[in-house]
Amino acid sequence: MKKLIGGLVAGALALSASTAFAQDALTLQLKWVTQAQFAGYLVAESKGFYDEENLDVTILPGGPNIAPEQVIAGGGADIIVTWMAAGMAARESGVPLVNIAQPFKRSGLMMICPEETGITEVADFPGHTLGVWFFGNEYPFFAWMNKEGIPTDGSEGGVNVLQQSFDIQPMIQGQADCISVMTYNEYGQALDAGYGPDNLTIFNYTDMGNDLLEDGLYVMEDTLDDPAKVDAYTRFVKASMKGWAYALENPEEAAEIVVEMDDTGAAEYEHQLYMVGEVTKLVDAADPALDMDTYDRTVQALLDQEIITATPEGAYTSVVTDALK
Repeated sequence: MKKLIGGLVAGALALSASTAFAQDALTLQLKWVTQAQFAGYLVAESKGFYDEENLDVTILPGGPNIAPEQVIAGGGADIIVTWMAAGMAARESGVPLVNIAQPFKRSGLMMICPEETGITEVADFPGHTLGVWFFGNEYPFFAWMNKEGIPTDGSEGGVNVLQQSFDIQPMIQGQADCISVMTYNEYGQALDAGYGPDNLTIFNYTDMGNDLLEDGLYVMEDTLDDPAKVDAYTRFVKASMKGWAYALENPEEAAEIVVEMDDTGAAEYEHQLYMVGEVTKLVDAADPALDMDTYDRTVQALLDQEIITATPEGAYTSVVTDALK
């Protein structure tokens, strides 16, 4: 009997230990390919910060043919990184996305025009071809043009819009007079190609007050009814912000981690190091909460452009970030 009891106790302890250390599985879908734009999440995974929060996190890279909103709607992810304009548009079309955290506080979007185009101000745009990314990235541009009263259909007094590739080739090859770039990515490519402030006119969306919220964390609305899921989201955000803080304090190591975690081998160390440095200017590693002034400005711009037709309700929650205070 004593042996049996001992066996039962040992079994119970083993079961208890197994239960205590069982990790909650979460899948994160990135907006784009593996790069330092997502350094906080990659570092959190590499350094074991998710493990410390009892999480088993799978990070899925994005790409030109991957829409995070579609992935999560189809059950392929628990959390996605996407721009608010794309998230809002998806929500209105029937994918009930909710913003749970907003690490990126500033926009990294710019439009650059080589000096030979003669473009030095917005008033010079009409009659020119402007390169714009699509797949949910076009909304800030169209909101900006709407604000300026510039048609985008190629009509007189308007601009021609080129669906731009995700690089600077349309500018190099003369397909577009101006192109879209991110401060932390394509602008670095332009610098490497010999362009810079001395031979470019740079339109920075944030400086112009046209910045719409970019990389935020979104989940499906119905999952927020589950306290266990909310708890897992909270631990995920906590670990992710720890990853962001580490990345911004250790840019060289963060760049190395990004390169190591890129299965395609396309990520180059020097460019990833540049990206980490630029992302530092956009992310607040100490505060993942959504800034309501920027949120309101984003919503109004989307309404003005009729990207959404009604002021959204329930499109964000502070339940996760409040729990981290």
